[in-house]
Amino acid sequence: MSADAVEARRALAEAAGMGVPGPYDALSALPQALREGVDALLLAFADDAMLQGHRDAEWTGLGPILEEDIAFSSMAQDELGHAQVLYRLRHEHLGAPDPDAQAFLRDAAAWRNARLVELPRGDFAFALVRRALFDLAKAVQYDALRQSPVRELAVAATKLRQEKKYHLLHDRAFVTRLGRATAASHDRLQAALEAAFPAACDLFEPSDGLAALAAAKLVPGADVLRSVWLAAVCQLADDAGLNVPAADPAALGGRRGDHTEHLEPLLAAMQGMFRSDPEATW
Repeated sequence: MSADAVEARRALAEAAGMGVPGPYDALSALPQALREGVDALLLAFADDAMLQGHRDAEWTGLGPILEEDIAFSSMAQDELGHAQVLYRLRHEHLGAPDPDAQAFLRDAAAWRNARLVELPRGDFAFALVRRALFDLAKAVQYDALRQSPVRELAVAATKLRQEKKYHLLHDRAFVTRLGRATAASHDRLQAALEAAFPAACDLFEPSDGLAALAAAKLVPGADVLRSVWLAAVCQLADDAGLNVPAADPAALGGRRGDHTEHLEPLLAAMQGMFRSDPEATW
């Protein structure tokens, strides 16, 4: 991200009232309604990271060059670690089951991920564009969350945001390089952007209770963050010579449990080993 983009995010967060001292400086201090809102937000973010990590891991051994094989495997490991941090917050502070149960024992209807991360692996162009859209969104979301007055949220978001720095460096390098390399590479990236962008908008669909959290100045509203993300996406696309397509807001639904036909087979592959013997120690 450019310095201007970083400053724009800070200004928007301040405009939304983030970081203002208030009565809710810890998860234990939140009233039940706000706790439920935080729980839904953490679940959405954790599910996003878990499934993005799984899709990235599908490139292990299949990368077009060794560098990218290693990069996608590393980013997959990062995302699974992010999911564990967020699932553990729910487990330790909000009464959710342990992280393994959250990841491996829920059926599709109980997942609250954005549709973007459940779409099939696709070709490398699609994987790269999906990664960029995802990382830009998470950078914006974690930047905002680390300014929350709720201590546990700020600490977790600060930790997760550190790794996004390196993901974004990777994404920008390859998207801009391939977007302007040849007509064929440009056309493949443009097709990937047109396929991925509508589902990526799901990343900013409000989770249950988000409006109440924003009203309490614990997190910014979804529209505030979406606008920052969209500006960053447009800047990256412009740098790569790509055009950002329009998206239909009516297509949203992942945060409500309305998923594509791709989620169930993804979960079957991801959860099969654990479900074969849930009591085992791996």
